[in-house]
Amino acid sequence: MQFQKIFLLIAGSLGLASVSLRAPAAATTLHASTAASPAGQRLPAARVKSTLADYQHWLDRLADRHAVAGLATAVVIDNKVVFEQTVGYANAATRQPVTPDTVFRLASLSKAFATALTGLLVNDGKLSWDTRLVNVLPYFKLKDMQAADEATVADILGQKLGLPRNTYDNMLEGDIPYEELVRKLDEVNMTCAVGQCYGYQNVAFGMIGDVVFARTGDFFYHLVDKRLFYPLGMRTASYGLAALESSKSWARPHRASARGWIPFKPSETYYRVAPAAGVNASLHDMEKWLVAQMGGRQDVLSSALLDVLHAPGVATPSELHATAWRRARLTAAHYALGWRVFTYGGETLIYHAGAVAGYRTMIGFFPKYHVGVVTLWNSTGPAPSGLMPMVFDDLLALPHVDWANIEGNAPPPHHAAPKKKRARRHHSGHRHRHGA
Repeated sequence: MQFQKIFLLIAGSLGLASVSLRAPAAATTLHASTAASPAGQRLPAARVKSTLADYQHWLDRLADRHAVAGLATAVVIDNKVVFEQTVGYANAATRQPVTPDTVFRLASLSKAFATALTGLLVNDGKLSWDTRLVNVLPYFKLKDMQAADEATVADILGQKLGLPRNTYDNMLEGDIPYEELVRKLDEVNMTCAVGQCYGYQNVAFGMIGDVVFARTGDFFYHLVDKRLFYPLGMRTASYGLAALESSKSWARPHRASARGWIPFKPSETYYRVAPAAGVNASLHDMEKWLVAQMGGRQDVLSSALLDVLHAPGVATPSELHATAWRRARLTAAHYALGWRVFTYGGETLIYHAGAVAGYRTMIGFFPKYHVGVVTLWNSTGPAPSGLMPMVFDDLLALPHVDWANIEGNAPPPHHAAPKKKRARRHHSGHRHRHGA
């Protein structure tokens, strides 16, 4: 497997010596109108340097074990990209390497773009967080119509509509159109009153696109492009399968087999709920998005708006037990607006993950320290998802745990099955809902 290290740059503002191989200006230079980020507490320079060295070592191990088809990751501190690396292939069949400009599907990381756009429209007076859905969407009904009358924009974006988790995702995957599914929400038994409990949604979340069109007369994805992608300089970001496949470099999804990673055709399914899962973007794009979310692009996303987007909302107790690292590190978990808010090792972590057939994504940052990590990869398998908490542990000086299971001698995922069963069929168990 090819392992391509683009650059490792330790910012001079951290007081560390540079070990850069190549540092493209676009990755480290902010837009001229960018406001300085709010003063945060600075992590010890020696600890940051040690963490980045450890991360490089873990990525080397990941590559050596062929544990991923392709991956792109970056660490951002104080509005600067201090670490950027890629591993493997955008297309293993043609051996096209992943680069920082290779476009991936973002899956549920798309939700934060929807909530940011909504916040900008709230600031414009086009709607409010308390806008009632029945006043905007003539089709909107719930089984409890009194509850439907109370449901707001904030309820769908904050995952507290009162519906069972992942309502109609299975039917969406069965090629039933989104437009039909949102008109069937009144057939579903509610799990609680609107606003009173957590229930993660993709289909219902997609209704924010209809709200935006009703209140602005413009398509949701047009406005995201105009208000977020363009001003942030996210040059390769887009919506939809056609846009993904027309990208100069785009990551094919892969499944494991006895012959290694095998690319396959990406699915249209979750693109049909564009606000929930429709964005495509490269690592370079997501570095800029991470800077903006940490307060480094006040000309686009103000601190006042970010405070609203990141404020803990409904409790999500299931997240405390979802994975080994969450069981060990999290003491509180809430859903905000397109973001999760965790208490990780005693510190506030703003986080989200996504998964759709053949793609996985993760992003997280500690507002107190203005440090964040983003990782995109294009294959199934659990190893990469353990890397980010390992970086977090290092940054916070927590005890080291091999959450990615890459430090032992265990075989890589696609060599683990008995010989006659090595070629594994791709299952929908790796679908979008599990990475959210």
